[in-house]
Amino acid sequence: MAESASMPPSTLRILVYSDNPRTREQVRLALGKRIHPELPELSYHDVATGPMVIQQMDAGGFDLVILDGEASPVGGMGIAKQLKDEITDCPPVLVLTGRPDDAWLARWSRAEAAVPHPIDPIRLGEAVVSVLRAAA
Repeated sequence: MAESASMPPSTLRILVYSDNPRTREQVRLALGKRIHPELPELSYHDVATGPMVIQQMDAGGFDLVILDGEASPVGGMGIAKQLKDEITDCPPVLVLTGRPDDAWLARWSRAEAAVPHPIDPIRLGEAVVSVLRAAA
């Protein structure tokens, strides 16, 4: 978590990466401001390029990273693998896959969760709650 363990964060910071602004919007709309009564409010930081994901992650402070595995030219699964390999105490990563059968690729990337396109708000919400609870 972004803040000290003795003090719960007032908001959970989520980095959302996709080259498609509509995908980023769908993630924000699906999750809303508060995904679960036991979790703090969510705040979002949208990123449209792979290099900007790395720059933002190097700066730190995120509680969850949602990466579009279908983004181009840099896919979210490759970025997930790089983050997990290079960042000590990397926050949890959720990858949006092109289809349900691509979940094995998300596991290869070391992502904690995968949700297929098209974005289903219930499925995404359940995955986010599960990942955030496990990280706490």
